[in-house]
Order: sequence, then structure tokens, then C-alpha cells
Amino acid sequence: MFLLPVPDWLSLLELGNLILSSAILVLSFSLFVYIVTYNHHSRVGRSFALLLLGVLIVYSGDIVIPRVEWQENWLRFQWLGIALVPAAYLHFSRAVFLATRLQSDRWRWVWIIRAAYLISVFFALLATLSDVLVQAPAGAEPVTYLQPGSLFPIFTLYFVVATLWGGRNLLSARSYARTMASRRRLNYLLWSFAAPGLGVFPYLILASRAGNTSPALVLTLASVANVAVGIMIVVMAYSVAYYGVLSPDRVVKRQMVYFLLRGTLVAVIVVGLILSVPKVEVILGLPSDTALTFLVVATIVLSQVLLNVLQPWIDRLLYRHESDEVQWLRTLDTRLMTSGDLSQFLENVLISISDVLQVTESFVALPGENDVRLEAVLGSESSARYALSLPEVQTLLTTEQPDNDFHQVNGYILRILINRHSEQTMGIVAFRMPLFSLDKLNTETWSVIRHLLRRAEIAVEDRRLQLDVFAALRPILPDIEIMQALRGTVPYVISVNEPGSHALLESPEFTEWVREALNHIWGGPKFSNSPLLGLTVVRKALVDYGNSPTRALRAVLEKAIERQRPPGDRQMTTAQWMLYNILDLKFLQGKRVREVANRLAMSESDLYRKQRIAISELARALAEMEAHSAVEAPDEMEPLSE
Repeated sequence: MFLLPVPDWLSLLELGNLILSSAILVLSFSLFVYIVTYNHHSRVGRSFALLLLGVLIVYSGDIVIPRVEWQENWLRFQWLGIALVPAAYLHFSRAVFLATRLQSDRWRWVWIIRAAYLISVFFALLATLSDVLVQAPAGAEPVTYLQPGSLFPIFTLYFVVATLWGGRNLLSARSYARTMASRRRLNYLLWSFAAPGLGVFPYLILASRAGNTSPALVLTLASVANVAVGIMIVVMAYSVAYYGVLSPDRVVKRQMVYFLLRGTLVAVIVVGLILSVPKVEVILGLPSDTALTFLVVATIVLSQVLLNVLQPWIDRLLYRHESDEVQWLRTLDTRLMTSGDLSQFLENVLISISDVLQVTESFVALPGENDVRLEAVLGSESSARYALSLPEVQTLLTTEQPDNDFHQVNGYILRILINRHSEQTMGIVAFRMPLFSLDKLNTETWSVIRHLLRRAEIAVEDRRLQLDVFAALRPILPDIEIMQALRGTVPYVISVNEPGSHALLESPEFTEWVREALNHIWGGPKFSNSPLLGLTVVRKALVDYGNSPTRALRAVLEKAIERQRPPGDRQMTTAQWMLYNILDLKFLQGKRVREVANRLAMSESDLYRKQRIAISELARALAEMEAHSAVEAPDEMEPLSE
């Protein structure tokens, strides 16, 4: 068999550096997509995305240049990213500083950052369209680089000054941190802050002035630098991921780690295989395309299997002391039973029992809030509804002394579903059997039927219990989401002397204040003296409403109510419009309870219950508005005065 020569040391270094550069490119693109997707509301996230964009441009050139003949064009194209990085450094570091102190930016700094971007655009144009900044390339493969132009020292000074200034901004931000957690995250940023500059600055242009450079030395140093850059970029992204996010820290951490493991790591391995398999075909003894196809497919499939196997250990490493609670939360969704799950389960029970009893029509009926509903039906639904209307069936559904016997009513055999804890009637199961006879069923068959009926009772019991739990959780959900909003609003602890509205959101009475404000939205002392007047979103609205706090608060509440409005044409009785209709009719239009209940086709008791849910949802929306208002760092706010 014919064998190709084994690659030499320099070729292996070139391949290794190419794989590392490709890994940095994939990593930068993945983190860019992640930040743009999950942190686009944050100024820190947006500015970091620009920094990653510069890294993306430079490393895309590193991948292409060894494979094309027109290298000079790609070397100049890289300068679009090289020139962008200094301005992005300033922008990013300033955004971190402002997020730490929760301040709006001063006009002086706004113009400094704008000027930095204009300077970067100027240098990018010089590099791509002229020889003033950089000149025709020198060096031989695998190391090719542009020659310095007359303005290159000025750009180097600009790059260094902007980077150091950015580092100074981070040091200033760290000086305002008051907790170990905030200091730790800012330390991560300071430690990894040099990564983009280390990865994109054209050091070979500086090295060219020292004479001929050894390709092996250059490739070795580049490989070491690429490993360091990759690690530091991940650390930077990890710190940035917490800014402007309304999710708990554990959710952010797990979301990012699994994003990198499932997508980025697999993509890096696949790219490494694509680049390396043709180089080692003499070792594998296989055609390169065959080996590559096999290895890529195996990598993608096995990586997902391996990740699922390792998930408990990864979660334990991520959460440490909270691993047991988190594991319980992870399995909670598989244990819960939705209304659709209940209907499907009861339908399966009906199918099994109907096959045994040799019947074609059966149903399960459960009492609802206002009437009895068919939860599962086999056969004719109209026949089932007719059976439900029979007085004997209604008596079984409402009896306070249920039994385990089968009852024969108008050609149906009925059995009451009983709550084994409270001995209350939960519903009925019915089979249409005009010629029913107990003698036809043996002991084993009866045992199976009783087991299936017991499973149906357990399912209905579990569903009722879950509904009770959900009803108990709904009033506290706004408080939970408020605390999560605070995590996004205040990523680091600020000085206790600085003013803010966070104490309002943290108060357990926040939802009650929202209810009182709604009840007096058109006037009254509980509205004009409402604690909600201290919210940042209300103070921001003062300018637009004649510096009147009550008008500003009313406008903010109306906006929060409008956020509850579903898309499309308004409907009065559908479930998705229910909460908005209650808030609009009851509070904005000021209609009486009876009139609102009639228009929404519900009882007054049901209206009061759903009204509590609507107010809780409104409090949640108001908390989100407050969080976003604080994150946007509003300009100087007007003092409260009438």
C-alpha cells in the first residue's frame, strides 16, 4: 500500500495553530450569538458583542489566509476587526462601570466613545484603502504579515491607550463593589480583559522590524496565545452573562455552560476533525472522506449521549450545595400532570377497561367550577352528554356518601371516583353496557379493572392537588419575579447611601400597593400618597406629564395594563383575554362588579378570584418595567412634587 510521507514538525505546528484559531473563531461566534440572544437588553452585553465582533473578523482572516492566494486582501480585511477593538474596549469598560454604579453616562463620555469609534473607522479605512497605515505583505508561508506604514506607531499608541483606559474603568468599577461576589466577578473581568487585544493585535508587524522571524517560534507562540485567549474570552463572557438578565444566577450559569458544551465544544471537535483527518489518512489507512464522515457523525451523536450521561455530575459541579434541590426542580416538570395529560391518561384507562368489558362507548366526567365536564370520551359524545343530564347520574355526581359499587342507569354502568383521603366524590366513570352481568368477569379481570380505576382516582387526586398548589403559588409569583428582576437590575451591590426604588420592589406589600392604587386610580389619598410614586419608572414619566406624580403613576399603570392585552381583536369571554378585560373594565372604566361579571359571563366569586390573579400579573409587569427602567440608567429625574 502506498503511504504518504509523515508530516514534519513545522506542518504539525501549522495544523495545530489552524485548529486553535478555528476553535477561537467558533467560540467567539458562539458567545456572540449567546450574548446577542440573552443579553441584548444590557448595554454591557451589547458592547461586549462588539468586542467579540472584532475578534470574529480577525480570526476569520486567520483561517482563510493560509488557503488563498490573494492574502493581502484578507490581511487588510482583518483590520476592520483590529481597528474596532480599541473603541469596543472603551465602550465595554464604561458600560461595566455604569452598570456597577447604576448611573447614566455623562455627555463627555458619550462623545469620547463616539470619537473612539470614529477614529477606529478612520484607521480601518486607511488600512483597507491605502498604504499609509500598513503596506504590502512580507514573510513566507506559513507566516505572512503586512509591513508597517508611517501611521502604524500612532495606531499602536491609540490601541494601547484605549486598552489601558478601559482597564482603568474596570478598576474604578471594582472599587465601588461592596460584596465578595461582585468583587469576584469584576476580578474575572480584570483578569481576562486583555484577551481580545492579545488575540487581535498584529504583533508580527512589530516583530518584522527585529529582522527575520522563525516560523516555528511564531507558530508556537501563536498557539500558546490562542489557548490563553480562548480561556479568557470564556471567562469574560461568563461574567457578562449576568448583566441585564432577569433569571436567577443558577439558571444563567447552567444555560451558558450547556450552551457551550452542546454547541460550541461539539463544533470545535468537528472542525478539528475536518482539518486534521486529511492530514493523518496514512495512519488511518482509510480514504479521507470516509473517515471524516464516520468520525463527524460519531462525534455529534456520542457527544450528546455522553453529555446526558454526565449531566448529573455537571449539575452537581455547577450547583454544589444546591444540587439536591436543583435535581428535584429538574424532575418536577416530568411529574406534573397538565389537563391534557389527565385527559389522555383517563382515555387510556377507558380504552383498557372497554376492551375487557367489550363495550364501544364510555366516558369520564368530572365536576368543574360551574358545571360537569367530559374529561375523556370514547364513542358518541352526544350520548355521553345525554347520560350526564339524567337525574340519577347527577345524584351520583353530587352525593356526599360515595361508594365503590357499580350503578346501572339507563343502559350505562357507572362507578364513582372517590378521593381516598377525604372520601369525597371527584367524578364518575361510565360504560354503556345494556346487558351487564357480573358473572361474566372472573376474579383476575375484576382485579385488573379495580387497579385501573384506582389509577384513575389517583390521577384525578394528583391533578386536583396540583391545581391547589398552583392557586397558592400565583399570589407569590410577582414577588418571586420581582426578586429575579432585581438580580438583573442590580448586578452588583451599590453603596447604601445611593438612592433607589429597590426597597419598594422588595417589600412583601408591593402587590397590595398595586391593588390600592388601582382601586383609587381616578383619585383618592391612597393614590396620591401611594408608595409606588417612588418607582424609577414613575419618576422618569414626570417630564411627560407636567411634573405631576399622580398623572405619571396613572400613565405607568395604564401602560402596565396594556402589556396584558393579547394580540388580535378583543373578546370578552375567552380565557386569554380574561385578565386584561378585568383590569380594563373594573379599574380603568370603573364598572361595578356585577356589571363586569355579567359582561365576562362569570360569577362574582369567580371574578374576585381571577381579579387577584390579574393584579398579581400586573404587579409582575410593573416590576419588569421598573427593572428595565433602572437598567437603562435614566437621565437626571425630576423630583416628586405636585
